[in-house]
Amino acid sequence: MMKDRMERGPNVPQYTPGEPFNNNYRFQPGVMAPDNTVKPMEPEMEPMAASTTDGPQKPDKKHATPFQESFRRFRRDKKAMISLGVIVFLIVLAIVGPPIYQHIGGIYNSTTNGPIGPDQYHNFGHAEVDRVTEGPSAQYWLGTDALGRDILARIMQGVLISISVAVLVEVVDIVLGILVGVLAGYYGGWIDFFLARFTDIMFAFPGLLFLILISGIMGPWADKNLNHIPVIGANGNARLLLVSLALAFTIWPLMARYVRGQTLQLKQQQYVEAAKTLGSSNLQIILRHIVPNLFSIVVIASTLNISNTIIAEAGISFLGLGVQPPGSSIGLMVSEGSQYIRTNPWVAIVPCTILAIIVLAFSFLGDGVRDAFDPRAKD
Repeated sequence: MMKDRMERGPNVPQYTPGEPFNNNYRFQPGVMAPDNTVKPMEPEMEPMAASTTDGPQKPDKKHATPFQESFRRFRRDKKAMISLGVIVFLIVLAIVGPPIYQHIGGIYNSTTNGPIGPDQYHNFGHAEVDRVTEGPSAQYWLGTDALGRDILARIMQGVLISISVAVLVEVVDIVLGILVGVLAGYYGGWIDFFLARFTDIMFAFPGLLFLILISGIMGPWADKNLNHIPVIGANGNARLLLVSLALAFTIWPLMARYVRGQTLQLKQQQYVEAAKTLGSSNLQIILRHIVPNLFSIVVIASTLNISNTIIAEAGISFLGLGVQPPGSSIGLMVSEGSQYIRTNPWVAIVPCTILAIIVLAFSFLGDGVRDAFDPRAKD
């Protein structure tokens, strides 16, 4: 007994097996404490313990859909985003700008028309013969052309005409392209044969020459019979509908060819075969599985075609076969300003600059959409 107490040290109570362990045994010198201490938790066990004590863990974030990934890539493209901002600004300017601009300014005492307000001298068709080829001023922000018309008002009207024609052409292009392309790619047969032969003919025949032919032959008829149509026919814009339909007729075969090629790939996919096995009709397969998966190719092709459409409309108006005076178009303004390129180059520089900005903006936007929504694109 004395030997046992000396080994444990003085004034240390004796440990009896089965008694609760006192931590004093561990920290006093000469004491052999039983090995029943609680060991620290292993690192790899901590998450499991947290899940058992604090409840089930929160589920991980959902993975982004392919559309979200494409949109994220598009937002990171600085050129595409800047181009989109420029296009939105021009569209808002063309729609909202004229009514606002026609309320800015005071009464002007015209030598030919008497006292007139900004709703008249800020109109794109109003001419002041004694104010020709003036530079920018407080009354005319971008100056006047060779007939004394407000250049800014005519620019806004010209941008509206260009964008309206581009939208109308792309609507017809998308509808006909998807309709014919899907039918040709999914069913084949005589529809596919007709599409192949028709596209070959259209590619062999120059589109601009076709536009000149149609506008030159049917232009006077359009000026006479379509002049009563609101918005389209008034103010020399009667040929816009004719030009838009001719443009759409020349470009939709290319869209149909793109859609046909994509449809040939889609109809071989497993989900299409599964839909057929489940008894889905051809119309249901086309509407539910084929057309929704054509989104990327249609958006890319349409965005890239808009710049070509705007250039074609400006070219037709430049040749005098599109918008007629007193109407306003970018191409018509370039044509009128080119006659005074030496004496007053400002009249030609302004519409040329606006046309270049529109075309470049849509081109950069189309490149950004293609890079973002192309399924083969990677970060």
